[in-house]
Amino acid sequence: MPLWRHSIATALSVLVLAAGWALPAGAQNYFGQNKVRYRSFNFRVLKTEHFDIYYDEETAAIMPEAARMAERWYARLSKALGHDLTRRQPLILYPSHPAFEQTNAIYGDLSEGTGGVTEALKRRIVVPFGASLGETDHVIGHELVHAFQYDVVGLGRSQTMGIATASRLPLWFVEGMAEYLTLGADDPHTAMWMRDAAQIERLPDFGRLEDPRFFPYRFGQSLWAYMTGRFGEDAVGRLLKAAGRSGDVKQALQLTLGLPPDSIVQGWHEVLRQWQGALGGRTDRVTHAATPLVMARRGGGRMNLAPSLSPDGRRLLFFSERGQVSIELYLADAATGKVLHALTRSAVDPEIQNLGFIHSAGEWSPDGARFVIATASRGRPVLSLMDAASGRVLRRIRFPELGEIFHPTWSPDGRRIAFCALAGGVTDLWVHDLESGRSRRLMNDTWADLQPAWSPDGGRIAFVTDRFAPEGTADPRDRYRLALVDPGTGDIRPVATFERGKSINPQWTPDGHGLYFIADPEGIPDLHRVELESGRLEGLTRLGTGISGITHLSPALTVARGTGEVVFSAYDSGSFELFRYDPARRPDAPGRDSLLAAAA
Repeated sequence: MPLWRHSIATALSVLVLAAGWALPAGAQNYFGQNKVRYRSFNFRVLKTEHFDIYYDEETAAIMPEAARMAERWYARLSKALGHDLTRRQPLILYPSHPAFEQTNAIYGDLSEGTGGVTEALKRRIVVPFGASLGETDHVIGHELVHAFQYDVVGLGRSQTMGIATASRLPLWFVEGMAEYLTLGADDPHTAMWMRDAAQIERLPDFGRLEDPRFFPYRFGQSLWAYMTGRFGEDAVGRLLKAAGRSGDVKQALQLTLGLPPDSIVQGWHEVLRQWQGALGGRTDRVTHAATPLVMARRGGGRMNLAPSLSPDGRRLLFFSERGQVSIELYLADAATGKVLHALTRSAVDPEIQNLGFIHSAGEWSPDGARFVIATASRGRPVLSLMDAASGRVLRRIRFPELGEIFHPTWSPDGRRIAFCALAGGVTDLWVHDLESGRSRRLMNDTWADLQPAWSPDGGRIAFVTDRFAPEGTADPRDRYRLALVDPGTGDIRPVATFERGKSINPQWTPDGHGLYFIADPEGIPDLHRVELESGRLEGLTRLGTGISGITHLSPALTVARGTGEVVFSAYDSGSFELFRYDPARRPDAPGRDSLLAAAA
């Protein structure tokens, strides 16, 4: 019985967490058995035109918006695929990822890298609310594509035969289609992966597309974008129906598009190489723009993520799978990149359900003696305060009223911690007083409020939000902007950066006069800096790949609050690696507009 999962990863060998989609022999006997459940869920049902939506009562207020998301996706996908589902669609929405991990609707364990699942027997979609409504919207759409795929493949067949046929469709075909139909052809994150593959001459031929070393979400999405650009948008529906009839994608490509699959893939390669060639001479390799610190080729892991510099710039925290068992938090020398030791052992620690490495980074206390990370335990979020030298847990602060916590930031006096929290299906900023134990919500609305960073004077918190996106911005990935909030009054004001693309991951300059941040106004996530008083913007890198974590919203930038050293994670040669950037350096590449002209 196949399961199609929206996962950050499919195997550690391709920078991802294990998340299979084929049920192993005998596993059907496991389906429906109880997992460890830390809480009881009070599910209600909301019926719409096409959906039966099951939700916990704590997300009742946001359910009308979730229902609109689902029905919008149904309208788009039924039109794109030329198909209507043959029965009503079950959709199970959990209030957070730790809650989602407890579901009995899906067999086996669900890692924090799994964003959603669609199972075959009852065609149920199971999804948690994400770090923003935009992220939730994307995952609902992605999983609904899988529901359509199951339905199309099963037409005219018994359930057993339909499932068997679906299991023969390769991941690049099904997952790439889901990403293409929900993100489109113009996706900066996938483009980053493709630029890198073309640059290092590591593009798969048709036979190797099923090799797990080629991440099916990214490579599949790119190939679907090429095929629809060449053969028309209706190629998606035509190919799905042809592959559904035969269970043979190679045959479907030949009969539907009129060309051998090898020729189609060769054309895709040529386009990618031409595109990369036009950019290659006008951008920097990341190894030329910054100093390598933690690299896969030096024996490190292939995922080195969410860096956090100590206030004096001498030590570095980051997440990595370098231990080959699980993602853990590591401590390194920030000057040499030498990894000193692991600070967590989440694989064997019963107090850690997950580490939140996808949406969160650790944060050092102002004196550098402690750090804080956002974790989950027993289905609820926890702030873990740890000794910076040993990793010993000094204090666990539990938040039973919240769903999930991301990206804590320490006040400069060390008395408070601000963080982003998911509650009721939406994210807002909160401040927790370490002495009194009281928590205060800074805003309470449906806008996304993410990645807080406390200013050196304590009077402002920089953060990422979608509340100031230009009117008419359709793509949720382009809605993220920078803003400042007064932690005392809650007053919010925007920080002007770019009209196009995202601006995320703000980090203060030590003097408090400016912010470093990551932005992709022309499609490549680069390092920028803005002076708050004058509004002056400065582009600091011109990378051929990009500064990024696992997802387009993952934290990837850190600035030492005392000294101003800068470290970022970047995607290079098939790995996420850590680099130290010299703030005095200036890029010598031409403006990005010329790059676009050359690529065109």
